[in-house]
Amino acid sequence: MKPLHGVKVLDLSRVLAGPYCTALLADLGAEIIKLEPPAGDDYRHIGPFRDGESALFTLNNRGKKSLVLDLKKPEDLELARDLAARVDVLVENFRPGVAARLGLGPDELRAANPRLVYCSISGFGQKGPFRDLPAYDLVVQAMSGLMAATGEEGGAPLKAGESIADLIAGLFASWAIMAALVGRNATGQGATLDVAMYDALFSMLTTSHALHLYAGALPQRVGNRHPLSTPFGCFSTSDGQVVIAVLNGRQFATLAALVGAPEAANDPRFASDESRTANEPAVKALIENWSARLTADEAVAALSAAGLPAAPIWDIAQAAANDHAAARGLVSHLPHPVLGTAPTVGQPVRFDGEKPLAATSAPRLGGDLETILREFGLEARA
Repeated sequence: MKPLHGVKVLDLSRVLAGPYCTALLADLGAEIIKLEPPAGDDYRHIGPFRDGESALFTLNNRGKKSLVLDLKKPEDLELARDLAARVDVLVENFRPGVAARLGLGPDELRAANPRLVYCSISGFGQKGPFRDLPAYDLVVQAMSGLMAATGEEGGAPLKAGESIADLIAGLFASWAIMAALVGRNATGQGATLDVAMYDALFSMLTTSHALHLYAGALPQRVGNRHPLSTPFGCFSTSDGQVVIAVLNGRQFATLAALVGAPEAANDPRFASDESRTANEPAVKALIENWSARLTADEAVAALSAAGLPAAPIWDIAQAAANDHAAARGLVSHLPHPVLGTAPTVGQPVRFDGEKPLAATSAPRLGGDLETILREFGLEARA
């Protein structure tokens, strides 16, 4: 039995943060009822597409049932309230205040269902001066401090390649929901959860916080280097690059011996993380004098044999199609109503050696109306 077997979730969210959250819950066994507007979740209309089905929607809505409701219609709004009275969890990512204006806010719904765990996900949270600002992932990355610290030395700020603020907010939302369900087991009462993308991303910037809050310094853009540790970054080989990560003097001495410069371990310029970082160009030259004569595979093999963390730089196809990824089951295939089967990447944690995964891929728009109404004893609303 999966950990969240029997937990029923009403998902009013769309696009990424909320759907990512509820997909994680679906993997762990929760039943997800996805309430969509007549046109469907926005992600249904964003490519890439396969046979007319959005890949982004498919990946982030596995294991869900779809119900189409137009919340501008009183009868559909009332059905949404009836469902909220019968579920364990509700997830929404309307702009702050919209759910309450619809009569779907936490105060009203928890009064009718005191055991309800009500989770709101938004850009800047339900309270605060920024609460009404429109926010996509890029906006939050820009304002969190992440972009200012990301990029090449002397270059412009850069965003992370993925929509990391959305994904982290969804991850924290799933974590908070499960904690609230545990709390409910003890108290009998649900909870109102306020998850802000801004807060979630800001909380993850531990190196930036160490520099700012403890050292009184602003993080500087250093490209692929680490701002505090050296050598920790990308190094050229004869056919590309490898990454090398060294965090202490013992590892640096091992690296120095490997690259044919054992005396570097006793060089005052390289005596500590701080001094190595201050003399990073000299450290880089020392390493690349060795690595540039090797292929990336040869360099990684030598470094790994010496017990030093190192790796080639893979694209997503290489990351997905290797023996380790296959052994860990990183990519799975689930039944899909249009595609037959669809590849998916589920939650990554193994429980007692097994990795829980949703039973089905994403649903057809509105394809589960009768099933949902029958399950909740609402057949008369059909």
